[in-house]
Amino acid sequence: MDKRIHSIDFVRGLVMVIMAIDHVRDLMHVSSLSDDPTNLATTTPFLFFTRFITHFCAPTFVFLSGTSAYLSFKKQIDVKANQRFLLSRGLWLILLEYTIVNFGIWYNIHFSIIMSQVIGAIGFSFIILAALLRLSPKTIGIIGLVIILGHDLLTPLAFAIENPSLRFITSYLFASNLFQITPHFTFLISYPIIPWLGIMLLGYASGLIFELSADKRRKLLFQVGISMLVLFAALRWIDIYGDGAKWSVQKDAVFTFLSFINLSKYPPSLFYTLVTLGVMMLVLASVDTLKNKVVQIVSVYGKVPLFYYLIHWYLVHTTMIIVLFIQGFTWEEMDFSPFSFGRPKGVSGVELPMIYFIWLLIVIALFPLCKWYGDYKMTHKENKWLRYL
Repeated sequence: MDKRIHSIDFVRGLVMVIMAIDHVRDLMHVSSLSDDPTNLATTTPFLFFTRFITHFCAPTFVFLSGTSAYLSFKKQIDVKANQRFLLSRGLWLILLEYTIVNFGIWYNIHFSIIMSQVIGAIGFSFIILAALLRLSPKTIGIIGLVIILGHDLLTPLAFAIENPSLRFITSYLFASNLFQITPHFTFLISYPIIPWLGIMLLGYASGLIFELSADKRRKLLFQVGISMLVLFAALRWIDIYGDGAKWSVQKDAVFTFLSFINLSKYPPSLFYTLVTLGVMMLVLASVDTLKNKVVQIVSVYGKVPLFYYLIHWYLVHTTMIIVLFIQGFTWEEMDFSPFSFGRPKGVSGVELPMIYFIWLLIVIALFPLCKWYGDYKMTHKENKWLRYL
C-alpha cells in the first residue's frame, strides 16, 4: 500500500517548479549578470517578487529532505542500516554537487569555478544527521532550533579570521564566501553547512507531526506556520537581531514593504527561515487533504526531486544557448568563464515576460520525464539504487 504523504509531494513539487524561474532568470534575464534583483535602488517590484518567491524553494527542499528521512526510517529498527544509507547518500550528493550539478550550472569544461550550494549542503547534512540518528527526534529538533536561532552570531567569524585556511573552513561551516584558490580556480560557498543543517534537523524532528491524524496535523501546521510569521513580523519591526540586512523607509510604501521582506539567504538568516518555513507550514496544512488534478500534476515533480533538479539545469542552460543563437550570437562569442554561464560580453538575454514564458515551456517539457521516472521507481521498488536518484 502507498503510504506516501501526498501533501509533502505536492509542496516539494511546487517549490521545484518555482525554483526553475530563478534559474531561468539567472541565466537568461537581460540584467542578471549586472544587477541584483533585490537591490532596491535598481530593481522593480515585478523583478523583486520574481526573486522573492524563489526564496521559499531551498528551505522547503532541505526541511522536507529531513522530514522524508524521518518518515522513511520510522518503521525501521536497524539504526546502523539507516546511518549507512544517510552516509552513502550524503557522499553521493556531495559528488553530484561538485561534478554533474556544477557542470550543468556553468558549462565550464575546465571546472575553473566550483559552487557549493543546496545539493552539497543536503549531502553534508545527511552525513551529520547519520551521526545524530541515535538521539530522539525531539533532541535532534532542539539541536536544529538552536542552530537556526543562533548561527547568525557566528557568521561574522568567517570574515574576521585572517588565516586563509581557517577562514575557508569557517566559511564552509557558517558563511557564504568567495575564494580565489588559484589564478584559474574559484570556489564559491553559497550554502554553508551549519545553517542549512539546522533546517534539516528541524525537518527531521517535524516528521513527528505527520504521524498525527489529518485533523490534528493540519491544526498544528497552521498554528506553527502562523506563529512563525507573527514572530518574524514582531522581531523584524524591532530589527535588533535576526538579519544583517536592516529594513528602512523607502521612496514609497511598496518599496518600504520590499525593504521589510528583503531578507538574507546567503546564509539563511533567522528572519529568512521564519518566513519561508512559516509559509511552507501553511501550504502543507492547506493542501493536506486536497486532491485534484493540479495537486496530481505538481506532485509528479515532487516525487522525483533530485531527478528533476539534475535534468532541469541542463535543459535551462541548453535553452539559454539556443536563445543566444536565435539572437544572432555565434559560438565563438560565448563566454564560459566564471560567472558568465556562456553569455557573450555586452547585452544579451531576454526581458522578464519572456523569462516566464521560457520557464513554463521548460516545466512542461520536464513533466513526461518526471512522470516516467516516478512510475518506474514505483514499479521497481526492489531496486535499492533508485533511492539515490
